[in-house]
Amino acid sequence: MWKDITVSDDGTHHQVDGSPIYSQRFDSVLTFHDPGLAPVRCGVEAWHIFADGTPAYSRRFMQTFGFYNGLAAVSGKRGWSHIYPDGKYAYKQHYAWCGNFQNERCSVRDLDGLYFHIDSYGKPLYEKRWRYAGDYYGNIAAVQGDDGSSTHIDASGKFVHNRWYIDLDVFHKGFARAREGTGWTHIRPDGFPAYERRFASVEPFYNGQARVECHDGALEVINEKGQTIQELRPPLQSEFASLSSDMVGFWKTKTIAVAVKLGVIEVLPCSEYEMADQCSLNVDGARRILHALGELNLVSYNGDIWQLTKRGDYLRENHPLTLKNAALEYAEPLSRMWDELADALSVKEDWTPPDIFGEVAQDGTRRIAHHQMLQSYALHDYPSIPRAMGLDGKEHIIDAAGGLGTLAKLMLAEYPNVSVTVLERPEVVDQVLKEQENTHSRLFWKVGDIFDSWEIGADAVVLSRVLHDWNDSDVLVILKRAREALIAGSHLFIVEMLRPESSFAGSLCDLHLLMATGGRERTEQEFAKLLDCAGFSLKEVNTVAALPSVLVGMAI
Repeated sequence: MWKDITVSDDGTHHQVDGSPIYSQRFDSVLTFHDPGLAPVRCGVEAWHIFADGTPAYSRRFMQTFGFYNGLAAVSGKRGWSHIYPDGKYAYKQHYAWCGNFQNERCSVRDLDGLYFHIDSYGKPLYEKRWRYAGDYYGNIAAVQGDDGSSTHIDASGKFVHNRWYIDLDVFHKGFARAREGTGWTHIRPDGFPAYERRFASVEPFYNGQARVECHDGALEVINEKGQTIQELRPPLQSEFASLSSDMVGFWKTKTIAVAVKLGVIEVLPCSEYEMADQCSLNVDGARRILHALGELNLVSYNGDIWQLTKRGDYLRENHPLTLKNAALEYAEPLSRMWDELADALSVKEDWTPPDIFGEVAQDGTRRIAHHQMLQSYALHDYPSIPRAMGLDGKEHIIDAAGGLGTLAKLMLAEYPNVSVTVLERPEVVDQVLKEQENTHSRLFWKVGDIFDSWEIGADAVVLSRVLHDWNDSDVLVILKRAREALIAGSHLFIVEMLRPESSFAGSLCDLHLLMATGGRERTEQEFAKLLDCAGFSLKEVNTVAALPSVLVGMAI
């Protein structure tokens, strides 16, 4: 029986109980699969053999693989395909790569680098194309979208739950491994995490238990509720040291800001002596700040010359995604706001949040730096947002409180026939008109207050990182203004980081919003309730690889 046949230790032939079953020797062989054929390679040619070593057919390929569901993946001069046991092609198409058939379905990659699934006749199971598509396990497969995030689809290509993760595995015994921003977890068939904890890594559940690695290096066995059953290895980092490190986090914030403020970033690359001279530092001070930046992986040392790392390069003033202004904002005005955290959390009702937008508006220098900081984050986080909105491509859109117009320009690039009106405060519009040449014939600017009547209508409204700056009562006012600008059936797109229902992710940012604006991060359900009160229904939530998600509301 071919099932008793194994591959020799040197991989050149097959054997049973250590004895060769034929005289030939190949460059490499793989295991036998039903119907009793094994892939072999000799030189630049590959084919399949019977158990006696004779060829199963006359055709030759560049690579051959095992048979699954009666078909084997092969590659040749025309590309990849599948063959029957007699060497004949199963279908006419050729691909850049083919997987193996599982349950009569197989993942393939086309010549454009996109993945999808085919049936045994070579026919696509659905129209959608993916950045990656894994094997089906049962009737469900994990697929990756253009933005890098992953979800599950069924046998017809429809979403199983329409929830997206940074990384995702197939379901095994009712659970799938999934990675969020805070780590790995297990999810249920409805797409929601099975428990609140997050880990550095997780294994699939095996008879109700799974081996996991915690973020501190500890190894545990957990049950399906995420509870520890047994510790396999203690933490590699002590909680005392970890907490101590968190408590001195301001060291990093201050060090980075001072390096920016002193001009250290802009003079690199140079020696420590040259830096001391150009930045008016003593040599010992230059050496110490450079070593501190080195610990933060912002600079590296090569001989006598210090230079910025790729990470440190973001602090340059001329970097397209410069974080120079962010470094100064976080270390100075935004940091000072946190001094009142205890008052903000107190039962006393005399604390009021700062008017950060008013403060920024009154200081011309800070206003320019502040909006450039927001522009850097938008350029980093928003490129995949327009496609996730799924516009028809002919809409007129209001980008309410759209800042310097970063998202508006990205929408125009993605949809050449849309038009966008950015509604902003007068000082922001004035800054844009002074700094930028309006090369977009379909980009318009309107001075206005998002709390007052917008005085214009649109086919869709975008609120990008706007609502998180306000409390619920203010959010309702903004949403009602958006509703006034739309007719029934029109769409509202809310771009925000969603606070997960089942983890603590985003909670520190939530505190930051409280201190900076009096706002808050919200869960999907909290947004749904606000939308319902303002005349919208939450239609769907589209996640992207970046931090924010796109909530799609429909005016009712």
